[in-house]
Amino acid sequence: MDASSKEEEEEEDRAFTNISLADDTDHSSRILYTRHRSLLPKMMNADMDVDAENQVELEEKTRLINQVLELQHTLEDLSARVDAVKEENLKLKSENQVLGQYIENLMSASSVFQTTDTKSKRK
Repeated sequence: MDASSKEEEEEEDRAFTNISLADDTDHSSRILYTRHRSLLPKMMNADMDVDAENQVELEEKTRLINQVLELQHTLEDLSARVDAVKEENLKLKSENQVLGQYIENLMSASSVFQTTDTKSKRK
């Protein structure tokens, strides 16, 4: 590569690009943004990488939020089930006490279940 073409290439690398930030047809209030041309592709790639990372982070946050909400609903369902089982358990205990008392009363009233003391007295 000769010196003149190398100088032209370096000059081209130092050239700036003007990008309009306003849509102004009469150009009276045009805002110019000057960027070194060789940095634009690198910056655009960096911006795209940041956007991709932000998208991945957003998707991960959304997934985690949905997972937390699902777990909260599962916990609520399990808590309701535990409460229902506790209530059913109390009812069954109460019914068992009533049945136990009823059986005791029947046994005490029946001669079949009387103590053996009366049989020994008959002899």
